[in-house]
Amino acid sequence: MRDTKESRLLLVLLVAIAFALITVDIRGGRNSPVDGARQAAAAVFGPVENGLASAVDPVGNAVSAIRDSGSRHDRLATLEKENAALKAKLGSDDRNRSRLNQLDRMLKIAGEGQYGIKGAQVVAIGAAQGFSWTITIDAGANDGIKRDMTVLNGDGLVGRVTTVGPDTSTVLLANDPDFTVGTRMEGGDELGFASGQGDRPLRVELLNGKAEVKKGDRLVTFGSEADRPFVPGVPVGVVSRVEPSNGGLTRTIYVTPYVGFTKLDIVGVVVQAPKKDPRDEVLPTKPKPVPTPTVTVTVTPSADANGATNDTTDEQQ
Repeated sequence: MRDTKESRLLLVLLVAIAFALITVDIRGGRNSPVDGARQAAAAVFGPVENGLASAVDPVGNAVSAIRDSGSRHDRLATLEKENAALKAKLGSDDRNRSRLNQLDRMLKIAGEGQYGIKGAQVVAIGAAQGFSWTITIDAGANDGIKRDMTVLNGDGLVGRVTTVGPDTSTVLLANDPDFTVGTRMEGGDELGFASGQGDRPLRVELLNGKAEVKKGDRLVTFGSEADRPFVPGVPVGVVSRVEPSNGGLTRTIYVTPYVGFTKLDIVGVVVQAPKKDPRDEVLPTKPKPVPTPTVTVTVTPSADANGATNDTTDEQQ
């Protein structure tokens, strides 16, 4: 439509009529004279509006779903982080429980033997200068640690301190080939010297070649002069094999140590020796033997064979 005086006049007239109809509709309320026209318009344009709405709603839903999926992804990521943190905490709790158990058993040995100990944690394995069986602990001269002190844990003898730094120390393990400790048999005075053999049982040379010893017997440390490097009474291990006596001056036995040298964590350095030898007091309680079940067989007397035959014969007659 061209912009002319007539078109402008028509536009002004239509606007004026529209305002007039709006005014009449508002004042008329429910009885508005244009209500019929409104209903007719609704009947005509309603289906079109519904069709457009049905066409537009899936798009809106899709947009909403995409927007919500972002929030769900964020929530999932949060839950995954929380789950990972929980697993880490549980793992940490398991490790803490294991350490507390080790500490409890070590304190029990210290209490039974009256050893004054300084607790420490293993922070490294092996030595920089060689391939010997050693560990490094996080306690040193600043903690009162000195060379040639006994090291134990909740199972028994671990080794002895060989090198001391300000905050760390090196411990030579009892299974090292250069390690030797005096031993005493449980319940007696049979003495010997135990030497490490790496991942094999300790080799013990008993001073008495005719000593009566058997598999399952137990050994403790005999102790050293002035209690260094070894205090007495620390559990060493259990006899696993006895060499036949050949009439020699000594007798060889093999001992499985109580300590697992490949899984050390919490240890204690004996900084104060006991006032008296604890003898066998520190050894663990022996397990009770499991009784072997016995089977009793009761024999029921059988019937006389001849009598049974006679009875059969009588029945046939």
